[in-house]
Amino acid sequence: MTRVPETTADLDEFRRWVERKASAGEMTGADTETTGLDTFSPTYRLRTAQFGDKLDAWVLQTELSDRTANTARWAFDVLPRLVFHNATFDMLVLDRHLGVPLATLAPKVTDSKIIAHLFDSRPRHEGGYGLRLKELCARDVDPNAPDTQEDLTAVFRSIGETKATGWRKIDINHPTYLQYAGLDAILVSRWLPVGEERLRKVGVRQTLVDFEHRVMYVCALMERRGMLVDQDYVRPLVERLQGEAELHAGKARQYGVTSVNAPAQVSAALVGMGETLTERTDSGNLKVDKEVLQVLADVDRDWQRIGARVPNPLADAVLRSKRAGKWAKSYGVAMRDGLDDAGRIHPRISSLQARTARMSISAPPLQQLPSGDWTIRRALIADEGHRIFSVDYSAVEMRVLAALADEKTMKKAISEGRDLHDFTAELIWGPNFTKAHRKMGKGVGFGKVYGGGATTLSRQTGAPIDEVKAAVAAYDRVYPGIKRYSRTVQRQARANGFVVITPVGRRVPLDRDRVYAATNYAVQSTARDVLCQALLNMHDKGLTEYLLLPIHDECLGSAPAGIVHDVAKEVAETMTMDFFGVPLDADLKDAVGGRSWGSMYMKTPDGKIDHGLRAREDEWYASAGLAA
Repeated sequence: MTRVPETTADLDEFRRWVERKASAGEMTGADTETTGLDTFSPTYRLRTAQFGDKLDAWVLQTELSDRTANTARWAFDVLPRLVFHNATFDMLVLDRHLGVPLATLAPKVTDSKIIAHLFDSRPRHEGGYGLRLKELCARDVDPNAPDTQEDLTAVFRSIGETKATGWRKIDINHPTYLQYAGLDAILVSRWLPVGEERLRKVGVRQTLVDFEHRVMYVCALMERRGMLVDQDYVRPLVERLQGEAELHAGKARQYGVTSVNAPAQVSAALVGMGETLTERTDSGNLKVDKEVLQVLADVDRDWQRIGARVPNPLADAVLRSKRAGKWAKSYGVAMRDGLDDAGRIHPRISSLQARTARMSISAPPLQQLPSGDWTIRRALIADEGHRIFSVDYSAVEMRVLAALADEKTMKKAISEGRDLHDFTAELIWGPNFTKAHRKMGKGVGFGKVYGGGATTLSRQTGAPIDEVKAAVAAYDRVYPGIKRYSRTVQRQARANGFVVITPVGRRVPLDRDRVYAATNYAVQSTARDVLCQALLNMHDKGLTEYLLLPIHDECLGSAPAGIVHDVAKEVAETMTMDFFGVPLDADLKDAVGGRSWGSMYMKTPDGKIDHGLRAREDEWYASAGLAA
């Protein structure tokens, strides 16, 4: 049953219900309904707050009166145990729009999505058990539960709204809306015990569950802080990127491609130019994705020329038009239009996202930015009087691989402080190795971490496939422990039902036709956990107030100019740890920049950081061809 308090007597009855739950120490389901996903927008509103158990739900229409809002606030304060599905979103909403402090709410919250992820991290469309509340409940609670999402979408359409806009416009008293609001509080209460029991049966320890909830809280604090946007820079940037996208789209039209986002047109034109395309999509069409086009354009992932062939001008134009268009929309427009009333953006940090548990950042997707480009990063700046710092691990994936595999030769090189990629190239090709050899050896090593095979490495380097295969074989000879570990982890995964078990007890499911990915899944997941443990250690030291974003193996932050070097040093020292006898070191070199994130990427023509101009950023950007 869904109850909607309207009178003082109704609210009093709700209070008595809350007091019974509180005195019994029971878990209570909770949820919120809002005007959308842009939690920090100046026009954003919390519409309702929901509470429920396995039988009943209460929908408090906080939008309608201070009395109801105050009652909801009181309930969140009094109830000792709460469960949300995707709790970060609701906690940040309640913190900002109902005055329920994040610091007091988070310790008593369980996120049922974390429970689901720890059992099977794959979404349903990847063959997983499921991560969405409705699909979980359809399997475990009631397959005949009403699909109120579809009903609500139909209501949105009936009032001339979409899925995105309907949340703001629908009548708060609409019965379908109220049923939808109350149902999740009931469903999450019913599903949580099922999910927790499932974790116990497969041996997931409570310590890992607690770990993930602490990580979620620290990431929520960073998301709440957000980052200041240089709006005077962003506005012309959007125009420039849109112009660049159109410029290269015009070049593509010269080859008969009227839309760079039409794969059939692009593939037909490339074949007509004499290119040979062999890979196909699942639907049977010729594949012309980014990886294919980069080979034809003769550029690597960092957009540097490979020198393996004459660049195809159409492939180059398509790549550049799509990149500029994506940057304009996903980054430029998001930062121009997605600001709070203090001029900040709040990228969403999903602390437990990928199959391997790696974090992701969206709105905008800042972790997808090219590693060496400053164009977008220049838009994000520290507060007045602060400077940006960035501390990252030194080759953390390779060091984690060395530790997990107990690869003696690699561990010795790391302990001696050797450049691991130079060391590898010397072992394989001798002391007179070339830059190309180093790149090849580095690529083979990262292939072990990220799962790229000989064909992928051949594309990225332009080297013949036979040469790449020879390098892979040589790598296995000089580092036999890694190949031995790979065989072991694959054998163990098969024995575990095609599941990799990491050192912290995390379950990472494998696809049956990709058992070879066991090594890179284990390494990526473990490297992620190393960074998360560092985040928790930093939080315990009181450093979270200086952190902005966790990005791959990097911690980005800002601090007052007078203490920024000390803060960066403390962050680096906290990140540094011993991992099964392998030192995981954080790199402090060039760790402190100027006011913008882009200042971390200001380089001289020979690729070195331009320290002389970091204090005069605008001058550097002007000389680079893009004035602030």
